[in-house]
Amino acid sequence: MNTTQSDLDQLAAQVAQKLQELRLKLVCAESCTAGLIAATLARIPGASQWMCGSAVVYRLETKAVWLNVDRDKLQDPGPVSSIIADQMAVGVLEKTAEADVSLSITGDLGPGAPTETDGIAWVGIAAQSDEKQPRTVLTRKLELQQETIESEGSLRHHRHQEAVYRALGLLLEHL
Repeated sequence: MNTTQSDLDQLAAQVAQKLQELRLKLVCAESCTAGLIAATLARIPGASQWMCGSAVVYRLETKAVWLNVDRDKLQDPGPVSSIIADQMAVGVLEKTAEADVSLSITGDLGPGAPTETDGIAWVGIAAQSDEKQPRTVLTRKLELQQETIESEGSLRHHRHQEAVYRALGLLLEHL
């Protein structure tokens, strides 16, 4: 999947429109995308009306301290897992009282990552319930592009773009 900047911008605009229609505020927790989801959404004029922010939690200890991710789970099954995407989504929503919904992503975009996690990302979406208690709505595994043509940029770059596009697509689908 070769995702262009134009593709990302169009999808981000659709997410923004849907959040505005539903009067929802979004917060993100990003690991492998290192803030690219938030940066993509922030290009939309008026983003501060519906976007609360994004926690970039690249390292394990940061996930644990900032988002209350279970340290034991970070070791087993590890950071590239459904449970961590879930805990990140719930954790960032708990820390952001004004947000209604959260989007998290954790993964290993390589190249050179362990075979079992190379090119794998997990997306989590959580929402506030009626009691203002975050609950997980969705976790989904993404298997990202495995090859790229050298002249078109690095595999890691393509995986970043694809991960953002697919995560935003899942959010839009959920909304």
